[in-house]
Amino acid sequence: MKSWQAWNHRLTIALLLGAASAQASAAPVLSVSASPNPAVRGSTVDLSVLIADVSDLYGYQFSLSFDPAILRATAVTEGAFLGTGGNTVGGYDSIDNTTGAVSFVYNSLIGQTAGVSGGGALAHIRFDVIGIGTTALTFSDALFLDSRLADVAVRIDAAPLQAVPEPEAYMMLGVGLVALAALRRRRVG
Repeated sequence: MKSWQAWNHRLTIALLLGAASAQASAAPVLSVSASPNPAVRGSTVDLSVLIADVSDLYGYQFSLSFDPAILRATAVTEGAFLGTGGNTVGGYDSIDNTTGAVSFVYNSLIGQTAGVSGGGALAHIRFDVIGIGTTALTFSDALFLDSRLADVAVRIDAAPLQAVPEPEAYMMLGVGLVALAALRRRRVG
């Protein structure tokens, strides 16, 4: 009898933990997708700010920081996701390429309507790639609201962006190495 009660108790705990982890994994996720990544210095890169697994999203705001020695922000446009729920109003406050920040990107549905559920692009940010290295893309001032204007808890999952030299730089390095090898052979012979 005791073994049956112990087994039943373990099963109950396992079911409760499973339900709790299922709810935790269902939290909406804010992420970025850069195209291309890695990006080549001297080119442009389009960064999509994405939301996944959200329910009843009515409006949002966020700021994004980056390394200004690697990237220079040039444009911010609205993503299509929130507009699937009706008319929207959106924009951004400023682009500061000295400190590396796009401040207060926002968008909201207009009027009394249900929010949008699912996933898609919230915004697109275009960058010129001006340096080489890896830059973190860091969100701050994030606020997500449902149609009742209650906070929506969102998990942030932003991957870094890598910038690499132009292919011509690699070619010039290769030509230089071949020339050095030819000079060395000539000196040895």
